Amino acid sequence: MTAAVAGGIPAGAAVLFAGPAIALAWWLRTEEDPEVNFGQLKRLLLRELLVATDNFSNKNVLGRGGFGEVYKGHLADGSLVAVKRLKEEVNKGGELQFQTKVEMISMAVHRNLLWLRGFFMTPTERLLLYPYMANGSVASCLRERPEGNPALDWLKRKHIALGAAMGLAYLRDHCDQKIIHTDMKAANILLDEQFEVVVGDFGLAKLMNDNDSHVTTSVCGMIGHIATEYLSTGKSSEKTDVFGYGVMLLELITEQKAFDLVRLENHDDIMLLDWFLKENKLESLMDAELEGNFVEKEVEQLIQMALLCTQSSSFECLKW
Repeated sequence: MTAAVAGGIPAGAAVLFAGPAIALAWWLRTEEDPEVNFGQLKRLLLRELLVATDNFSNKNVLGRGGFGEVYKGHLADGSLVAVKRLKEEVNKGGELQFQTKVEMISMAVHRNLLWLRGFFMTPTERLLLYPYMANGSVASCLRERPEGNPALDWLKRKHIALGAAMGLAYLRDHCDQKIIHTDMKAANILLDEQFEVVVGDFGLAKLMNDNDSHVTTSVCGMIGHIATEYLSTGKSSEKTDVFGYGVMLLELITEQKAFDLVRLENHDDIMLLDWFLKENKLESLMDAELEGNFVEKEVEQLIQMALLCTQSSSFECLKW
């Protein structure tokens, strides 16, 4: 895995210059891209989800985001699950359309994408059922670790970078209908018991809109992760995901938030990208929790990739 990432990054930079729409495809060359057999998507009963989540108790909330809340649940068979409760209500007569879209998204099956196990819907409720990810999100591992839990080491961070890229590349190049994530960030990259990487929330923007050429909706996600054209127009494309991926790489390197008011105490930049571009010393950029245990050349290559994903010219990349 180490060789795959370290050796592939310079080639990836050349592809990025050729066009942001194919920015992530090069990652697929680094290792096999196995698909998992798809089983019939299960339509769930509300009562089993209410029991599983203790009636959507606040004590079971795993996270809150632009599309809704996620709850930890225990099914009757003893398995742990995550239940996504979408914010938007289904319009009258829209249940069949929603079901069709859910089934379409469930066909996007890849080891680096979060598997959709089932769904429930009424005119006022929409719920999606996913496997439970024991190690939570990359964001929580970077910044919200329970006391005593070790920091993500450099090898795991490279593995996360590769896995996330492979998941996004699959959505772009291998789905019957291309899916744009629109909310790519460390909080939406999840880790299972073995720290294998899965991209979550990848189909939710698609569920909210019928337009296949781009997704036009109220802007979801957090400032700092959002590409300029998406923030100003509400229209997203593959470039939106490329930008979000680049910011996520900066999160992996620094452990910092993409948007953080705390940075105003010592710097003028709230945005991680703005702060990062002004720094010129590697030691001041790196997450202190790594304690110097990283390969400098590999870090510089990931920095180049992050900057190529997030900028409109190559100027900022030259110093690296």
